[in-house]
This record gives sequence, structure tokens and C-alpha cells, in this order.
Amino acid sequence: MPTNTTAHASRLVLTVGLCFMVALMEGLDLQAAGIAAVGMEKAFALDKMQMGWIFSAGIFGLLPGALVGGMLSDRYGRKRILLGSVILFGLFSLATALAWNFSTLLLARLLTGVGLGAALPNLIALTSEAAGARFRGRAVSLMYCGVPMGAGMAAALGFFGLTQAWQTIFWVGGVVPLLLVLPLMRWLPESRDFERASERVPLRSLLAANNAAATLLLWLCYFFTLLVVYMLINWLPMLLVGQGFSASEAAGVMFVLQFGAVSGTLLLGALMDKLSPLVMSLLIYTGMLLSLLALGFASSLNAMLFSGFIAGLFATGGQSVLYALAPLFYRTEIRATGVGTAVAVGRIGAISGPLLAGKMLAMGTGTLGVMSASAPGILLAGIAVFWLMKKRNNDDGAASDASAAIIQTPGKP
Repeated sequence: MPTNTTAHASRLVLTVGLCFMVALMEGLDLQAAGIAAVGMEKAFALDKMQMGWIFSAGIFGLLPGALVGGMLSDRYGRKRILLGSVILFGLFSLATALAWNFSTLLLARLLTGVGLGAALPNLIALTSEAAGARFRGRAVSLMYCGVPMGAGMAAALGFFGLTQAWQTIFWVGGVVPLLLVLPLMRWLPESRDFERASERVPLRSLLAANNAAATLLLWLCYFFTLLVVYMLINWLPMLLVGQGFSASEAAGVMFVLQFGAVSGTLLLGALMDKLSPLVMSLLIYTGMLLSLLALGFASSLNAMLFSGFIAGLFATGGQSVLYALAPLFYRTEIRATGVGTAVAVGRIGAISGPLLAGKMLAMGTGTLGVMSASAPGILLAGIAVFWLMKKRNNDDGAASDASAAIIQTPGKP
């Protein structure tokens, strides 16, 4: 028994550690366009709508990447598809740095997004399956900390003036993932759950009677939560500059936002198994709504830094709770497909966020108008998360009751 426990712990540490490193680079690249935005805008003489398309191109690539990456993972293995996705987003991050006009920049960001999108469902599936039911939520939250930490690294590069050439952030986002490929090939273990799976389940089973409610609720909360998160990631630096803050001050706010995101990911992941569904959903989405309003009203740098921290705490921290929730509702044979599909629907929200913000700013609504427009979606997402957590608790309770009945009934197999 001790030997088996040690081996399991070793596999879990390797899996979480290596997946964390990939998540770190995913977070850096997701934030990179926002940090490089001012430089790109000047270099290519882009207007606000063109910048919106640049932001959305990378996010749009995440959609087919997540959907196809999840389905391929359930067929060919988590590790193999993760390796391919890391190579893809590393190469096209380099291509972003080498782009020479608006069209090539758009294409490079699109294909980078495909690689990033394919990586995430595999990171979630590998981590959740290595951890097992007991540690799944905490392990996924710990791995996902890499995303806001990577985004914080990108913001720090901008804050300390290390990205005066806008291409720098994309060179980092391309070279480092390619350097990770060999360690992943050598040390990342394949999921044992996947290796033991005996059948392949079609995509339509996501909407079968036993999965439909969870699937639809996941899609709803992923859509609206990611709409808010990606609106913040992409537009907040330029909104701050437009309000009179310097580029380095804007990068500082983004750094604090990502620090809040790391704190929120760890804190909310730990609270996920301890608070009631109602308290948890109220905590995340009320905090998210209030922080967005605070960002709209803040006028001083200190107030903006505080508001940014709280926004990261609840917006990205709440997103990590969704990633820990999704694997719980699907069995191994369709887990990566279910997670990947939910992530893909979330990416539709993520695409909509920057475009919605760009349109509203063009109409003259200002920062407060952009933030306030997110309120109805946040309310719907909060209700969906409440029902998901309540459903999970009920399912766990029913399973416990069934187990107890079997134990207490003599002769039951």
C-alpha cells in the first residue's frame, strides 16, 4: 500500500507540475495581446475595431481548438494531443512576432489560439484524472493557477518596461513552450483512466438524458463568465490609458489583477468543497459584479489597483471553479470532450466580450458603460453555478446513501 501511495503521489506531482508549466505559458500568451496592444496599434496604424478583431482572433481560435482538442484527446490520449497543442501555440506565437501587416497578424493570432484552446481541456483532464475524486477540485485549481500567474508575468514585463518592442512578449511566449516539449515527452505520464477506458463515446451523448442538464448549465456559466474575463484581459489596459493612466500604470493594474486571480484561484478552489452552493455562487458572482462597477468608477491609481485585485480575485478565480467543476459531471470516456465543449462555448463568450466592448466604446458609453453591460450575464452565470453545485452535492449524497444501503444489507453483492 505505501508503495502504491508513493507512486500515485509521484505521478500526481509530475502531472500537476508539468501541466502548471504549460498553463503558465498559456496565461502569458492570453495576456500578451493586451500588453502589446499599444505597440501593435502604432506599428500597424490600427483603429479600435481592428484592435478588437486582433483580440478576438486569438480567442476565436480557442473555440475550435478546445472542441477538437477535447474530442481527439478522448480518442488518441491526453498527452499526445497536449504535446501537439504546445508545439502549435509556440510556433504561432513566434509567427505573431514576425507578422508584417494586419492580415498576417490576424492569422498568427488565430492559429496561436487554436493551439492554446486544444491545450486547456487536456490540462484539465490530465490533472483531474491523476488526482482522483478526492483531490480533483484542488488539483485542477492548483494547476490552473499557472494561467493567471503567466498573465501576471506578461503584465510584469510590461510594467518594468521590458516590452518596449511589442514583439518581445511573443518571442517569450513562443520560445519557452517549445523548450517545454522535451520535458513533457520525457516525464509527463499519460492518464491511467484514459488507458483503462474500454469504449469511445459519441459527441451526442453530452446531451443524453443523464448529461443534458449539466452540459447546458456548464455552457451557460462558461459563456458569461469568460465574456467578462476576456473583456478585462484584452480591453482594460487600453481603457486605462484612455482614462489618463500611463502604459506602465496600466500594466501595473493588470499585474495586480493577475495577482488577485492567483489568490482567487487558490482561495475559491479551497472553499469549493466547504461552502454551500448558494454561498459559493453568491460569493463569486456578487464579488465579480461589484468589482466591475468599482473599475468603472475608480479614478485614482490606488483605487484602480484595489479594484483590479478584486476583479482578478472573483473573475478569474471564479473561472477556475468552473474548470474544477466540469470534469465532475462526465465519465472518463467523454470527460475531455465534455470539458472541451464547455470551454469552446465559453470561448464564444470570450470572443463576444472584446467585440461588445469595442462596439460600446465606439458608441461613446465609456468604461463604466462597458462594465455595467456585463451585469445581466453575471447574474445568469451565478444562477447556473448554483444549480450545478447543488446538483453535484445531491448526486454525491445519493451515491453515499446507495453505498450505505449496500453495506447494511446482508447478502447484497
